[in-house]
Amino acid sequence: MRANCWAGRNEVEVREVPDPAILSGRDAIVGITSTAICGSDLHLVDGYVPTMQDGDVMGHEFMGEVLEVGPDVDPTRLRVGDRVVVPFPIACGACAACAAQLYSCCENSNPNAGIAEKMFGHPVAGLFGYSHLTGGFAGGQAQYARVPFADVGPLRIESDLTDEQVLFLSDILPTGYMGAEMCDIRPSDVVAVWGAGPVGQFAMDSARVLGAAAVIAIDKEPYRLRMAEEAGHIPVNFEEVDVRSRLLELSGGRGPDKCIDAVGMEATHGSAHLHAFDRVKQAVRSETDRPHALRQAIMSCRSGGIVSVVGVYGGFVDKFPAGAWMNRSVTLRTGQCHVQRYMTPLLERIERGELDPTRVITHRLTLEEAPRGYDIFKNKQADCEKVVLRP
Repeated sequence: MRANCWAGRNEVEVREVPDPAILSGRDAIVGITSTAICGSDLHLVDGYVPTMQDGDVMGHEFMGEVLEVGPDVDPTRLRVGDRVVVPFPIACGACAACAAQLYSCCENSNPNAGIAEKMFGHPVAGLFGYSHLTGGFAGGQAQYARVPFADVGPLRIESDLTDEQVLFLSDILPTGYMGAEMCDIRPSDVVAVWGAGPVGQFAMDSARVLGAAAVIAIDKEPYRLRMAEEAGHIPVNFEEVDVRSRLLELSGGRGPDKCIDAVGMEATHGSAHLHAFDRVKQAVRSETDRPHALRQAIMSCRSGGIVSVVGVYGGFVDKFPAGAWMNRSVTLRTGQCHVQRYMTPLLERIERGELDPTRVITHRLTLEEAPRGYDIFKNKQADCEKVVLRP
C-alpha cells in the first residue's frame, strides 16, 4: 500500500509499505477514505518528539470502511462494511484509566510503556502514528490501517454526513471541545484562546456552544484571525498589540475568566528576548518546549480563573510562572484528549447544526501530495489552515 512516512527531520515521503494485517483477535483493518494533517504532526517532523524512525507511517486523524475484523471483535460493536471514524488514542476499554474515561492514559495499549514511563513518570496510551514513545503504531496517512482494540475505539457513522463533517471527531474537534469543557464555562465568562489553528478554532466554537459571553482569538496570522472573526470571535494579533493589555481592556480590567492554550511546545508568542532564551535552551538540550503561550495565559488569566492546556507539550519547560499560578489561585487543567468520551455527543452536535467542522478545511489533496501538504501547512502558505488527504 501507499503511505506517508517520516523520512528524517523536516522530511516526509510517500512510499510503498507492507499492507497491515490482523495481529490480535480484537484488531480490525480499515480502508481509509479520508485522513488529515494535524498541527501536532509538525512536532514530529520538526524533530521535537523523540523515538521517530525512518519509515514510520504518519497520521492520527483518519476514517474509512472496516474491511476485516479479528475473531474476538463483538459483531454488535463493529462489522465488516461499517463506516467508522477512528480516535487517535488507542484504548483497551478495561483498565482503571479507561473505566474512568481517561482513554489517553490507557494502561494496556502502549507496548513501549517503559519508554513513556521514563519520559513522563507513568505510561500513556498508544497513539496512531506518533513515535515509538507511544507504541510505534502505524498511522492513518495511508491506504489502510490496523486498528487495535477495534471494539472500543471506532465510532460507526450511520447517517449520510460527509467524511469532512465527521473526520475531525478523530482528534481536533474533541480536543478543542475538551479544552473548553475543562474551563467550566459560565454565561458571563470571557474566554481567551491562544492559537487560531484548527484546535484553537474548535476550542473557540466549543466555548461559544458552552455559553461563553465572549471568545477572544490570539494569533499572528491574518487569515487565521479572519477565520476566527468570521465565526464570531474577537481577534487579537500578538504582533500588533500587547496581549495582556488588550485582554484587560476586553475583560473589564480583570483578565479573561478562562484561558485556553491551544498552541503547545512550538509557541512563538512572547517577547523577542524570551523567545531567544528558549531557542538557546533548546539548542543545548536543557529545555525541550517553548512555553510562551502557557506563560502568557497564566499571567493574563484573572485571579481565581482557569487555564486549560490542550496544546501538545512533550518534555520540559523553563521559567514556568509558578508564583503567579499559586498566589493568584489559578487552576491549571490539561490532558491529551480522551477522544472516545466525546465522539458520540459531538456527532450529535454536528447533526443538530451546532458545530460545523468543515469550516477549517482550506486544502484538499491526494495522499500522494502529502509532502506538499506538510510544506504549505508548516510554512503557513496559501492561507493553509487544515489539509485533508484522500488516499
